[in-house]
Amino acid sequence: MNAPGAGPTSREHGLTVLGQMLRIRAFEDRCYQLYGEQKIRGFLHLYNGEEAVAVGAMRALDAGDAIVATYREHGHALARGVPMDAVMAELYGKQSGCSRGRGGSMHLFDVAKRFYGGNAIVAAGLPVAVGLALAQKLRREPTITACFFGDGAVAEGEFHESLNLAALWRLPVLFLCENNRYAMGTALDRTEAETDIAAKARGYRIEAAAVDGMDVFAVEAAVGRAAAAIRGGAGPGLLELDTYRFRAHSMFDPQLYRDKAEVEAWQKKGPLITLTTRLKAEGLMTEDDYRRLDAAASAEVDAAVAFAENAPWEPVADLARFVYAEPAA
Repeated sequence: MNAPGAGPTSREHGLTVLGQMLRIRAFEDRCYQLYGEQKIRGFLHLYNGEEAVAVGAMRALDAGDAIVATYREHGHALARGVPMDAVMAELYGKQSGCSRGRGGSMHLFDVAKRFYGGNAIVAAGLPVAVGLALAQKLRREPTITACFFGDGAVAEGEFHESLNLAALWRLPVLFLCENNRYAMGTALDRTEAETDIAAKARGYRIEAAAVDGMDVFAVEAAVGRAAAAIRGGAGPGLLELDTYRFRAHSMFDPQLYRDKAEVEAWQKKGPLITLTTRLKAEGLMTEDDYRRLDAAASAEVDAAVAFAENAPWEPVADLARFVYAEPAA
C-alpha cells in the first residue's frame, strides 16, 4: 500500500518543484537528440518519467547527507544541485565535466554536493552506501546516506548483503528503490517470486513503505519522514518508489518487452502532467507560469550545450593522471 503524500505547501513550493522537474525533462530530451547527432557517445540511460523521485527526494534531504545514485543518474545530479553545465560537459567527455570527462553518463560525481555518483554495475552502489553510512556512524555525524537503486538491483546479492549489514549495525542509510517494473528489460514478476520490495526489506527488520513515485509531494513527504526517523536513531529505512521510465532502458534497447499502449497509458499520468494539472486546479499556477518555467529550462539546457561544445578536451599529456598513484615529491 502506498504511503500517503501531502500537497504543495504554497504556490512557491509547487512552482519550484515543477521547475526542477522541467529542467530534468528538458535536459534528458536534449541528450536524446545529441546522442543521435553523436555529440554524446557510449551508454546513455534517460530518466524521463521518473523526475518526481529525484526532485521529491532531494528536497527532503540535507546538504550534508551523502548521495549514491544509479547509472540512470542525470536527474539525481541535477536535483542535487550539480551544475547543468558540468553534467553536460561530462556527457560530452570534456575536461570541464564534473568527473573531468572521464566518467561520462554513468559516473557523475561532485564532492562539494556530497554526490558520490552513479555506478555502471547493477547494485554496486548499495555496499558503497553502507560504507558511507558506517563512516557517518563512527564519526557520530548528524547526517545520513541516501542510496538510489532500481528494481533490477533487488535480484543481486549486494542488495541482501547491504540490507543485512545496515540492519545489524543500525546504520543511518535510506535505501530508495526506483521500481520502474522492468529493470533492464524483464518484468519484475518474471524474475522475483516476491515482487513486494518493501516486504523484502522488512525481512531484514528494516522499516519500509511503498510510495507513489509519480507524485513529487508524496515522495518528498515520505523521504522526509524516513530521513527524520533515521537521524533520530531508528536505523536504516527503505522506500519502494513506484515509477515508470518512458524511454527505453538505454539507447540500444528496442523495447520488445513492453507494449506501446502501456507506455502511452503511463505517459498520460506522468509526473509533469499530473503536477501541472494539480497546480492549475488548486489555483497555484497559470499557463503563463508554466510557459515561463518551460522557457527557463530550455534556455538553461541551451547554455549547457554551448558550454559543453566550447569546453576543452583533456590534454593528451594528462591522460595517465589518476590511473596510477603519483609518487610523493
